[in-house]
Amino acid sequence: MEADAEILEPFHLHFSDLIRLSSSSSSSSSLTELERLDSISRTIMETLGPNGPGLLAITGVPKSSQLRQSLLPLARKLALLSNDDRRRILRDHGLGSDVPLKNLDRSVSSFALQLKYVQNPSLELTAGGLNHGDEGSCIIEEKNPVLASLDNEFKNLGSSFKELGSCMMELGLCLAQVCDKALGGQELEQSILESCSAKGRLIHYHSILDNLILKENSKTKGPSKGSAKCHLQLNCGASCFSEVQNPTGGLISKENEGSCRTSLSDLWQQWHYDYGIFTVLTSPMFISQCHAPVVKQVCSSPSGHTYLQIFDPNKNNILMVKSPPESFIVQVGESADILSKGRLRSTLHSVCRPIKQDNLSRETFVVFMQPSWSKTFSISGHPTENFGLTGHCSGSCGKEVYVAEPETQKLYQQIHKVIPPLSKRLKDGMTFAEFSRETTKQYYGGKGLQSNT
Repeated sequence: MEADAEILEPFHLHFSDLIRLSSSSSSSSSLTELERLDSISRTIMETLGPNGPGLLAITGVPKSSQLRQSLLPLARKLALLSNDDRRRILRDHGLGSDVPLKNLDRSVSSFALQLKYVQNPSLELTAGGLNHGDEGSCIIEEKNPVLASLDNEFKNLGSSFKELGSCMMELGLCLAQVCDKALGGQELEQSILESCSAKGRLIHYHSILDNLILKENSKTKGPSKGSAKCHLQLNCGASCFSEVQNPTGGLISKENEGSCRTSLSDLWQQWHYDYGIFTVLTSPMFISQCHAPVVKQVCSSPSGHTYLQIFDPNKNNILMVKSPPESFIVQVGESADILSKGRLRSTLHSVCRPIKQDNLSRETFVVFMQPSWSKTFSISGHPTENFGLTGHCSGSCGKEVYVAEPETQKLYQQIHKVIPPLSKRLKDGMTFAEFSRETTKQYYGGKGLQSNT
């Protein structure tokens, strides 16, 4: 089903303002500056609160462009390697995966690393499981030229992963400090630090062509040479796209731009809530591949948005998220919703595939910030309406409720049907480990045990 998308351009929080707001000292600021910062703080809480979208964009982060350009293209390269080559590269850099990479029909490839906080005066990171002396870069030993060239291509994988992960963890920690000031106390910040770690994931969302390449390469033997050996053709239209500009910001209507496959059976990532405190994401990168031999080109989004879509319970509507190319998106997770007694609202979201762009892949890097596994949750004082059908406000919280067309309304009902209610997953006195296990079990079945990656 095609749907004209309503675009959400979330609040843009500049990095310099985030640092000022999270600073413990503001006595040197003028009255005008204090009033400005106070206004920004209120906007943040409104944006992340029960009447907002539950996410915002952070702009102006130093080095964000070069870090993003260095790491994100490696996601697709890793995804299209042979299993043996990829396993060796991941091992050399201390990375793992939390999806079955032998599945040639997979829509997502994810490469994960546990990033650990070191609680020194300044925020530093080490990468769990790494014993290399050079920031996780692999040591190129005497080997055949093909393997040596491949190792050299990924030589900065570990260091880039950790550097970008460190940057994004700092953003999340600063935002937790800002929210704590507004909420009173330090529970979000302390809960994040007590966990001692966050999970980083480098994610490649496969194009249709990528899966054809995987199947073609699986028929050959020997070290993978990526997509260059594949002689496939795909009608891909334009090789690059212009980004749609929105000069005013806020919500704008789209007609035939940003159309997505919105059925539940054809999404890059299904509808879900993140169950941590904050999820920090890079703005995605898109790669277009055309003709044989396959030519790769980094492109703008064909519709100007990220293909991240959220369900807005206040409007009973699906919104496509648009953010600046070099920004970071921060989403509220269910743990923050619970710990804040509903003053922060977690975001129901998915990632849709673009229509008529079967050659387009999507690359992103995500850091999941969570409380410690032993953190105990209390539902005392939490608004009872937040424990309804989907676990959150179901459309009655807002003053205006959008009445969708029957076909669209049917889709909304299907979305809610696949989301386990929070009341079925959260019990008073549960630890975060118990909550996350039960959440994973109800989403995916089985025992719901968390990955140790």
